[in-house]
Amino acid sequence: MNSGPNSASRSEMTGEQDYAVGENDGVIIVDHGSRRQESNLMLNDFVTMFRARTGYRIVEPAHMELAEPTIKEAFGKCVQQGASRIIVSPYFLSPGRHWKQDIPSLAAEASKEHSNVAYIVTAPLGLHELMVDIMNDRIKYCLRHVAGDADECAVCAGTGKCHLYS
Repeated sequence: MNSGPNSASRSEMTGEQDYAVGENDGVIIVDHGSRRQESNLMLNDFVTMFRARTGYRIVEPAHMELAEPTIKEAFGKCVQQGASRIIVSPYFLSPGRHWKQDIPSLAAEASKEHSNVAYIVTAPLGLHELMVDIMNDRIKYCLRHVAGDADECAVCAGTGKCHLYS
């Protein structure tokens, strides 16, 4: 496997080195935020799935802008629940300006009210072998839907966007 900076390492994928999220860690999963409420609610659904799958005790959603809760609000909620370290994990694909500047700035601002709480902003989702599987699953499902063999997925439901254009 490629071990360059744009690929997942074996330890990332298997957890060989166990730098585990602990009982007193808070995870904030942050997306961009949207004026479209349905999009914002999807983050809540993802956080619920993430919490259930990982078993992490403290996991909060946050939107970088345009919606609430903010990173600052989520940071405070994590601390209220007993977090002594905050892990801000961007729900973004690529390491663009929001990851490089905006999210770290918002996390730093949020941390000012909790000077005894350390935090880290992790890498965005980026290139990872499992992203290939996710993309392929989405493609196959959408093709099944337009063929009449599957219902609309939760992302497209009610939008009228999931059909073949000609």
